[in-house]
Amino acid sequence: MASNDLAGRRILAIVTNYGVEQDELVVPLHQLREDGATVDVAAVSSEPIKTLVGDKDPGETVQPTLNLAAVDPDAYDLLLVPGGTLNADSLRVNDTAVGLVKTFAGTRRPVAAICHGAWLLVEAALVADKTLTSYASLSTDVRNAGGNWVDKSVVTDPSGGWVLITSRNPGDLPDFVGEIRKALQ
Repeated sequence: MASNDLAGRRILAIVTNYGVEQDELVVPLHQLREDGATVDVAAVSSEPIKTLVGDKDPGETVQPTLNLAAVDPDAYDLLLVPGGTLNADSLRVNDTAVGLVKTFAGTRRPVAAICHGAWLLVEAALVADKTLTSYASLSTDVRNAGGNWVDKSVVTDPSGGWVLITSRNPGDLPDFVGEIRKALQ
């Protein structure tokens, strides 16, 4: 049965139109909506989002709610950054995506990133003095950017006046979504 614990809360997920890890987008999207939250998915274009499973196999297709360029960041309570190597690599060189994550952190609203999504945080210079996790291959990038990388299923760091929630991979989704729920209550 659906809960309404997050009724009135608004979440923005940002992705590219190809290469996002299917479950890192779809699972939070469905679970948080079941909890009563409004979850919008902003992609680079209005074309359908072609997800991947394990960075290689075709996954579900998701229709974006809006384009990244049309996002009003003030309308949302939390920013969700799913992973997928191709998705995250493209997002981190997208000026609009970088600007959005900086805006959320700068206005002290939570940011939740899973797997390779942490690349966007590194690019936006937001990991210095933060403790976080990610896909293991990003550990050096995080450390080189001044962050403290740890190998845990989920890490919530409220330092610096804003909450950062991170997880390693799709296997961590139950813990990751649970921490997002806590941050929004």
